Order: sequence, then C-alpha cells, then structure tokens
Amino acid sequence: MSTHKREIQGTVVSIAGEKTASILVERRVLHPRYRKTVKRFKKYLIHDEKCELKIGDTAIAVECRPLSKTKSFRLKTILTTGANV
Repeated sequence: MSTHKREIQGTVVSIAGEKTASILVERRVLHPRYRKTVKRFKKYLIHDEKCELKIGDTAIAVECRPLSKTKSFRLKTILTTGANV
C-alpha cells in the first residue's frame, strides 16, 4: 500500500467557516495548440484544525481521507503570511 500523499501549495483566499480555509492553487500548463504556457486555477477547501490561517497566507496542504463532502486536504505548513492583506 502506497503512503504517498498529494501535496498542494496555494494562497488563502477566504476563511470558509470554522476550521476551514479556501486556497487558490495555480498551475502552469502548455496550451495544446499554441504551445504557450497558460495559468490554470483551482480552489480547494482545506482543514485548519487550529484556525491559524489568515487571508493572503501561502500554505501547503496534504491529501487525507474525506473530512466532508468537499474537503479532502488538511493543512501541513504555512510558508508565508500575508502581512498587509
């Protein structure tokens, strides 16, 4: 059985209730026709047990068992804090 868990890194865009934050993850993909690098964005809900995330923070989340209908990631570390946001 593999213990490899997917990790995502993104910016906190909202606090979505108690112990939950919404992060925006950006990935860069090559456009199939034009061969240009374009940005793709997706929002994930992550579980923040200690309620330590603020809007503007950059965080890493790790995949876990489903905690609710839409929440399958939990907070691993906070990389930077959004000081002036």
